[in-house]
Amino acid sequence: MSVKSIIVTITFAALLQGCVAAAVVGVVGGASVAADNRSLGNQIDDQKIELDAHANLAKSEALNDNTNLHVISVNGSVLVVGQAPNSYLRDQAIKAINLVHGITQLHNQIRVSNTTSFTTKTNDVWLTSKVKTALFGTEELDATNIKVVTENGEVFLMGLVSKAQAAIAVDIARNMSGVNRVFKIFEYIE
Repeated sequence: MSVKSIIVTITFAALLQGCVAAAVVGVVGGASVAADNRSLGNQIDDQKIELDAHANLAKSEALNDNTNLHVISVNGSVLVVGQAPNSYLRDQAIKAINLVHGITQLHNQIRVSNTTSFTTKTNDVWLTSKVKTALFGTEELDATNIKVVTENGEVFLMGLVSKAQAAIAVDIARNMSGVNRVFKIFEYIE
């Protein structure tokens, strides 16, 4: 069964059961899909890239047991963040992800180090929410087009935006207390 078939089956099952939560998520998700600068096809392709990448990583017991990796795709541009205990496992992870169809560019931000602690992960979630809230609080950009990923105090900004919007987003993230470094992985539109 393909990934698309599974997603469609789960969606219909939730709707047929009258699940209010699923309907709310569908409405909110639909609004987000409509506001996204990516085409609906590209949004689906990005989801498939992320699912396939995580599936490829899960095939390796060594990667599963010893690394902390996250894969994010925006318009085929893939960001890989996290930690691997050595360069061999980092390279194995990148090889596994490179097998995924549809990747146009791969940004390897895997650090060779111990995996982050629960406290660090919690802080990263907090930083992400602070940056997203600040982005949504400015009228100069449409924050729905910017994906914020935080790993070990480093903030990665992705999306399809204008150069002016990217500069505003970077400035907001850079001036956020607790952010160690900001990486911009934008695709520019005019």
